[in-house]
Amino acid sequence: MARKIIVVTAAYGHDRLQALGGQRAVLPVIAAAGADGVEIRRELFTPQDIDALPLLGADIAQHSLLACYSAPEALFEADGSLNPRLHALLREAKALNALWLKLSLGNFTQPTTLDTLRAILAECNVPLVVENDQSEYGKLAPMQRFQAAVQVKNLSVRLTFDMGNWLWLGDSPEQAARHLAPSVGYVHVKAAVPHHNGWRAVPPDADPRWAALLQSLPNDVPRGIEFPLEGEDLVAVTRRYVHWLREE
Repeated sequence: MARKIIVVTAAYGHDRLQALGGQRAVLPVIAAAGADGVEIRRELFTPQDIDALPLLGADIAQHSLLACYSAPEALFEADGSLNPRLHALLREAKALNALWLKLSLGNFTQPTTLDTLRAILAECNVPLVVENDQSEYGKLAPMQRFQAAVQVKNLSVRLTFDMGNWLWLGDSPEQAARHLAPSVGYVHVKAAVPHHNGWRAVPPDADPRWAALLQSLPNDVPRGIEFPLEGEDLVAVTRRYVHWLREE
């Protein structure tokens, strides 16, 4: 079975999305490009959009796309407790009929919280994937500790492996892949190049390093396009990378 290719709406850029009319407006683009699904970003919503999640979910399904839901929040609070909004975020993902809810890790310090997390996930019946973000908690060491604790607890929480974010934190993407690959359930595809005093996301096909990194990650998990998709013909540029990721 061909791997699933997801397009992250934020790949089109905030200004372009606003000009087009929001995240719903790019669904025809993503569908016409041959992608399998769309990652909806909560940070791009208005409060009215949150109330209309079931309608958006129906629109996504009408375009024959799968839905994923990403919220710009951490699973764990600064004090190590579970995010008190987790129930609400999982309900939002369910209203969207999303395959999963994606969060960043946050300050994971207490393995006992995973028992509570198990109960919450069972109650809401929505899978969770946890991403390495660009905060200190997204570094390899905290992600490894979480991975190990999840394995000990036999908890069905997978990782989102963001290929480029490691560089923002001074970690090696290749080393991270060696340690985390068995737990990866979703790959956020983006390359990164130096920019001023930091990094910026770019398409991954210009440097063979990123293709090699993809080869070291699970071949059968969905891949999400999170690098910039720019140009006059958004269908064409999206289709190009959808095909590239299917074949790579």
